[in-house]
Amino acid sequence: MSAFAAAVGALFADPSIGRDAVYMPEGGAPVLVRVVARRADAVTDFGDARIWSETTRVDLQVAEVANPRPGDRVEIDSEAFLIQGEPVRDRERLVWTVDLRPT
Repeated sequence: MSAFAAAVGALFADPSIGRDAVYMPEGGAPVLVRVVARRADAVTDFGDARIWSETTRVDLQVAEVANPRPGDRVEIDSEAFLIQGEPVRDRERLVWTVDLRPT
């Protein structure tokens, strides 16, 4: 394991940063994972208008979730979400970022 991978694992394990969640692949068994949640606001330009919306994104460790797909579920603190759009991996291939929508 590289030093960078160990550092990423430590960040996810930190109780101030990472949170417990349940990842449920479509048609598969639930898996307990750690996530780093980001609930930032997004501003999107649409013609001359600017649209504000809340977003929910989480980071998942590739070591825990090898291949997240749209339609898979993530439960955080009893809130259920569906993965929407294609998950994106970081440059080091250690972390997935996924967009979620409430179910």
